[in-house]
Amino acid sequence: MSAIALSGDVGLIALFLLTANLLLGLLISVRYSPWRFWPHRRINIFRIHNQTGFAALGACILHPVLLLFSPRAGFDWLDVVFPAWAPRQPTINLLGAVGVYTLGFVLITSHYRVELGRRRWKALHFSTYLMAGAIFVHGLLTDPHLNGTPFRPLDGGKLFVEGCILIVAASVWLRVRHARRKSRAMAPAPAKENLESLTEETTTEGTL
Repeated sequence: MSAIALSGDVGLIALFLLTANLLLGLLISVRYSPWRFWPHRRINIFRIHNQTGFAALGACILHPVLLLFSPRAGFDWLDVVFPAWAPRQPTINLLGAVGVYTLGFVLITSHYRVELGRRRWKALHFSTYLMAGAIFVHGLLTDPHLNGTPFRPLDGGKLFVEGCILIVAASVWLRVRHARRKSRAMAPAPAKENLESLTEETTTEGTL
């Protein structure tokens, strides 16, 4: 297997880990309990969430580093660290680099979430969506073989990326719907006496 092909496979592994990490993060955000619900076992999903995050970061870093071992790719260390002038697909690779750096930022700030405070950390953690968008678009539009092949949405690797995107998008939609339902359920109902007072005022105005 060539270094380019291995790099592409590692990139797909990184997308899988990232997808799993995002799904676990969404479960944590709705306070999902694997003990109360399926699979009815004591599982520390917060620890697994952290582990998949660092594993995804490691795979994302290894993904471009492997290109250094391919003479045909023509990448050097600067192209890996800042691929704006990379010999192949500079724009798409730069987008992927933005996603990787944002992922590192999310993991570091999460490690210091107690020192940062919940409100500040939560605001910084929203950069997860920027990270996911950048990495998913990179995975969707990049040519893993570096042959200048046009985008093929029905290619095996692209179908995998598209599946990950659909799963995450559907999960985010469900999370938003859950939050809206919860906010409506927690909204204070009008007090009974206020409602009766309003009814009496309306009746009096109608009589006058």
